Amino acid sequence: MKTLISNGLIIDPSQNYSEQADLIIENGRVLDIGSKGKFSGLKPEETFDANGLWVVPGLVDLHVHFREPGFEGKENVESGSKAAVLGGYTTVCAMPNTKPVNDNAYLTRYMIEKAAQVGLCSVLPIGALTKGSLGKEMSPLSELREAGCIAFSDDGEPIYDAGLMRRALEWCSMFGAVICCHEEDKTLTRGGVMNESALSARLGLPGMPTVAEDVMVARDIELARYTKGKVHICHVSTARSLELVRRAKNDGILVTCEVTPHHLHLTEECVCEYDTNSKMSPPLRSETDVIALRQGLKDGSIDAIASDHAPHELDSKNVEFCKASFGIIGLQTNLPLILDFVRDRTISAVQAVNLLSSGPARSLGIEAGTIKKGSMANITLIDPDFEWSLKAESIVSKSKNTPFIGRIFNGIAKHVFYKGVLKVQNSKLTGN
Repeated sequence: MKTLISNGLIIDPSQNYSEQADLIIENGRVLDIGSKGKFSGLKPEETFDANGLWVVPGLVDLHVHFREPGFEGKENVESGSKAAVLGGYTTVCAMPNTKPVNDNAYLTRYMIEKAAQVGLCSVLPIGALTKGSLGKEMSPLSELREAGCIAFSDDGEPIYDAGLMRRALEWCSMFGAVICCHEEDKTLTRGGVMNESALSARLGLPGMPTVAEDVMVARDIELARYTKGKVHICHVSTARSLELVRRAKNDGILVTCEVTPHHLHLTEECVCEYDTNSKMSPPLRSETDVIALRQGLKDGSIDAIASDHAPHELDSKNVEFCKASFGIIGLQTNLPLILDFVRDRTISAVQAVNLLSSGPARSLGIEAGTIKKGSMANITLIDPDFEWSLKAESIVSKSKNTPFIGRIFNGIAKHVFYKGVLKVQNSKLTGN
């Protein structure tokens, strides 16, 4: 079956392509891209008029928590996949902080098979770097890689043992794998619940200093320099960490980084009302840090936008601030939050698509983030101007922990194709 997507603005940063054109899908793949009218003789079975829409590679999120197995009350693969595809995502990378931890091939294969059964998007497991994510003994990395893990991380648990980190980088280099690093020296943040500052002192809340992130970023960059391994820095939140990444790239070190939309839009001031949906790790930082991160979008120092989608049930958030769980959800709001920076001309449309799709895929070496001829037809059609409001009932995740409920957004994923099959039409799940 042939499907024609016509009259859209096709944006594919992987090919440096941004033109008004038509696109043909056949048998789950991109058959061809051409100027308007080129395919008039093909007589497709299905036609989508993309006038006023962006036609882009399916979005890629490098950092989600789908909680299955072990914490299905918060989220599972099915509910998480629904949130992903409604947000325009056709590929997401699932962190290993499940129960049990994803440190064995059996569990990796279970996650892949579960996602295939749901069939809404690709859920690519990130394997635990150490057994049980305890930071003491390396997981069977070759076995995990063969089973389907696309990268390795202990997620929210930093690797304190520099010798172990060195060996892991050397091992991963042998098969081209990336280590995703949560950079936090917890001896400096122990007991902290928000950014350490004059505000945290005024609110009476223990702080998490920026240096706790910076020192770990510096260490892992130097280990990557020494081993020639590759590190991906998760959810960069400080001006200094970003500057360290920028300098490392200039030195030719194999390092990439991601930033979350909430660290680009929100500051520590959001904690003033003790709203637990403003509690996350790393914490919301100062206005100075936010400005620096936005500059990183502009100058290309930041490779990817990632949600750090962290669903939690109401009971774990509806408590005192110090006792609440860290994290918020983000899959359904990432896209419009980044489009804000296109509207204010911080970045271009091409840069936005790169940050949301091609850049993330490139960071971890994933076969995604492109709509070149012959590629898998994972395609998102974006209405960049559509205005909508986030309501609790429109969130398909099992959890509703977000500070953005009630916010007016501009920009939405209107149609989403996964492997050539329409999964979202007019911003609603199709059931296909």
